[in-house]
Amino acid sequence: MSIRRPAIVSSVVVLAIVATACGTTAPKSTGSGGQVRRGGVYRTAISSFGFTGGFDPTGEYLGLAWDFYGAMLRTLVTYRHVAGPAGNVLVPDLATSVPQPTDGGLTYTFHLKPGIMFGPPVSRPITSQDIAYAFERIDSRPEVAQYAFYFDGVVQGMSQHGGPPAPISGIDTPDASTIVFHLTRPTGDFLYRLALPATAPIPHEVASCFPTGGGYGRDVVSSGPYMIQGAQNVDISTCTAITPMSGFDPTTHLTLVRNPAYDQATDSTSDRSNLVNGISVIVDSNVTDIFEKVQNGSLDGSLADTPPAAIEQQYLTNASPRSGYHADSGDRTWFLTMNLTTPPFDDIHVREAVNLIIDKAGLVKVWGGSTHGEIATHIMPPTILDNQLTGSYDPYATPGEAGSLTLAKQQMMLSKYDPKRDGMCDVAACKGLVMTNRNYPPWTDMESIVQQDLAKIGIGVVPRELETGAAYQTIQTVKNDIPIALNAGWGKDYPDPYTFAEPLFSSSSIIPSGNVNYSLVGLTKAQASAMGVAYPAGGVPSVDSRISQCEAMAGSARLACWVIFDKYVMTNVVPWVPYLWATNITITAPSVTRYQFDQFSGYISLTQIAVNNTATV
Repeated sequence: MSIRRPAIVSSVVVLAIVATACGTTAPKSTGSGGQVRRGGVYRTAISSFGFTGGFDPTGEYLGLAWDFYGAMLRTLVTYRHVAGPAGNVLVPDLATSVPQPTDGGLTYTFHLKPGIMFGPPVSRPITSQDIAYAFERIDSRPEVAQYAFYFDGVVQGMSQHGGPPAPISGIDTPDASTIVFHLTRPTGDFLYRLALPATAPIPHEVASCFPTGGGYGRDVVSSGPYMIQGAQNVDISTCTAITPMSGFDPTTHLTLVRNPAYDQATDSTSDRSNLVNGISVIVDSNVTDIFEKVQNGSLDGSLADTPPAAIEQQYLTNASPRSGYHADSGDRTWFLTMNLTTPPFDDIHVREAVNLIIDKAGLVKVWGGSTHGEIATHIMPPTILDNQLTGSYDPYATPGEAGSLTLAKQQMMLSKYDPKRDGMCDVAACKGLVMTNRNYPPWTDMESIVQQDLAKIGIGVVPRELETGAAYQTIQTVKNDIPIALNAGWGKDYPDPYTFAEPLFSSSSIIPSGNVNYSLVGLTKAQASAMGVAYPAGGVPSVDSRISQCEAMAGSARLACWVIFDKYVMTNVVPWVPYLWATNITITAPSVTRYQFDQFSGYISLTQIAVNNTATV
């Protein structure tokens, strides 16, 4: 994969990073060579949105949604929405500046820029209370904030209560343009957490009409340069009068248009150039059709789908269309996840055997080979660890990364599920296991490889193919008790290894729905009882103390701690079979005169691209 080296955050370096933001040079953008101008519409399509939280920014945890939010929402601080290290640098957004913490790192004070407005149908100035309300929604369990763990126990008074949104003791709004956060402990990456979409201002007069998770998603009110088409037509006089904005239907389309309340003078053109007049996304379940439309010019580019192999080869072997082929480091890992509470995966020897039998090389070949990334040998992409841990660390190495029946059987023989000691999972619990998967390539093509490999060691899986969102929601609902899943992948939330630890492996991140700790690492007996799943007799391994240890460190010691953590999870917990550190592939038509990648969201930068079409929305 194309390796870029994002800045690694610590309480020592975070302020140095943001202090240099204004002087950082953005990477060169690419395009067809045509004149870059303002206007036109970026026309694209996707096989399925796959949203995990109904597109409600309080709970939505899909990277693609964050790409749209980059064009729709503004946060206290943000990124430049460009590729590479420059795309990981924090810059002021709603705030006048990126502040230095005071009170020994416990207090952060922000002053808002004047003149920033909510878009229609609210069309009023944004205040500090609107930001505070966003945090109140995060703190309300019924709103299903999927990454509330970044703030629970960090901001004073935040603890995910069961009632409606309510004032938080650790957040002060002394006036309409000032907001102050009081922390329970110094948190070196707190500024990065304030760039997460859930922290964007939310108007109480609209969002309060949606007291449960996901409801606000079809009426998200813009604070950024683009808004959902038809927002101006929504009647917000009463909750019962509110109807979904016409520009968004999760089954068919999302259309973004310019927000008339947005003032470019309050923003930076280097952070958001906002050249296109609109973004039109159509749902088309036929992925081949999407890329053929890019080739014939009826679409300007792809968005999130993987190009079919036959079409991709045309770009890799033909010099002419190659200018429309873009491969960017996605800072993400694709993996097979196993549920540590469900037989036979509650046995570490079974999980190790699975790691040794899976043909990783075959899986990556199905994706399209090395252009799509590097075979993963551990949890975190090397870019996230500043290349201090690379593919040379491979605890489950097999010849050619093709899997080894001999090594896998040796591990299986140590398992309680192999009473015959023949290297096979012999008991009934090894058969008929549901394996959740996506219902389109490359996932459907990988399915047979995984199924056949597992059968070699006596594990029988029954694939359950679902569209992206349904597949995620299935494994994110703890009581579904899914034994194994092939559909999952993870990209960083911000440029620090903590985002590959706390969300995925901390017991505090486990919630009944919207859960991303798919393997249930650290699950307690009380949590299991509350969520309606069986708790294994041998318990579930926990890494909570190790996460806390690394989080408290700074500088090189922090990085070294995360390297040790990754190794420990791979050998002592073994929740996954990581198989790909992925590159993001985007294909654009000649109508795209300026292409740019957003390192934060991991997709095309919707606020930095340009097209030369005359389309309207």
